[in-house]
Amino acid sequence: MSARESVKKVAMAVGLMAGAVIALPATAGEVEDGIAKRLATAVPGLKIQSVRKSEAEGLYEVQSNNGDTIYTTAGGQYLLTGDLLKITSNGIANVTEEARAGQREQVMAEFGDDGVIRFPADGKEKAVIDVFTDIDCPYCRKLHAEVPQLNSYGITVNYYAFPRSGPGTPSFAKYVSVWCAEDQQAAMDAAKAGRPVESASCENPVLEQYQLGGRIGVTGTPAIVLEDGNMVRGYVPADNLAKGLGLL
Repeated sequence: MSARESVKKVAMAVGLMAGAVIALPATAGEVEDGIAKRLATAVPGLKIQSVRKSEAEGLYEVQSNNGDTIYTTAGGQYLLTGDLLKITSNGIANVTEEARAGQREQVMAEFGDDGVIRFPADGKEKAVIDVFTDIDCPYCRKLHAEVPQLNSYGITVNYYAFPRSGPGTPSFAKYVSVWCAEDQQAAMDAAKAGRPVESASCENPVLEQYQLGGRIGVTGTPAIVLEDGNMVRGYVPADNLAKGLGLL
């Protein structure tokens, strides 16, 4: 079930119960527990990862296993989906994306970088980017052609597997072959250039990395995760990326 379908089902299920009498929990902890139980009951299989007070008064922020953010009232009866924006002295701030970035940073740190295909910075490392990539994605190939330039700016590129077609497909098998190659960097260079890579199989983290991408909200490639958890979706020229990181 997609995130959109999950949220739609939540809304429909809760709407059917709109006439029910809700006894509000007596304490803040009970409020969060009550919201989690009601949503989990409304949508079987939906796993609530966290419920906490939003900085917007009267709303609670719910994170679930589908990667979507839901806002709800204390009784869990009324729902809002989408990004919560806030007017600040510096303009409009995306409160929801800031929360996603923090959670994404934590998930990435817990997963670690063992098993990545790494293209290290030249000389002193000034920044690290984690790139969820699909070998057959045209814009992933365009970004890969600029990896030497990124490395020259002091940026280390860590590749995580995200074959968009999913497990059991030729693209997925191609990534496994690259990962299992004796020289992973050379195999990645060849594959990204459209050259054949010798078929290989071994114990590998491709599926786990693909699933990680789903957990942190990767929906397309390339998806560039910065060290603070923010995500850049899609191809960005090397110069622009380096400027955004404060290196140029």
